[in-house]
Amino acid sequence: MIESLTVGQAAERSGFAPSALRYYEDRGLIDATRTDGGQRRYERSVLRRLAFIAAARHVGLTLDEIADAFSLLPSGRTPTRADWTRISRSWRSRLDSEISALEKLRDGLDSCIGCGCLSLQRCQMSNPGDVQASRGPGAVFLPEPLHPKPE
Repeated sequence: MIESLTVGQAAERSGFAPSALRYYEDRGLIDATRTDGGQRRYERSVLRRLAFIAAARHVGLTLDEIADAFSLLPSGRTPTRADWTRISRSWRSRLDSEISALEKLRDGLDSCIGCGCLSLQRCQMSNPGDVQASRGPGAVFLPEPLHPKPE
């Protein structure tokens, strides 16, 4: 069994690019040791953290929120399933809100996608003179859970 992973091995196993691994290390989300030659080596347990990062990103968590979640994990041992369950439980209400927002978006797609584009008759009524442009670019009418959050 491999005791530690190179950047390439960790990238291949996790599905993240090597540059992402280095970035996550810089952000303090994962740790690496260095060989005498300065090459990174990751403990196998880093794969769990990377899987957690992938899942959290799909849920919509920012890297700061992921770091906050990691701060709740025990130090000195590999996190268990119970640890991950405890942390991910808080995602449920967030996911429920996003599911509800996506259902509203789906149900309104035939009349408006929330973009404020003035291309549909309904948009001319909802956004005369493109007044919503002051709210910024993109789909300003989308429900809040579907708005991307800046990093």
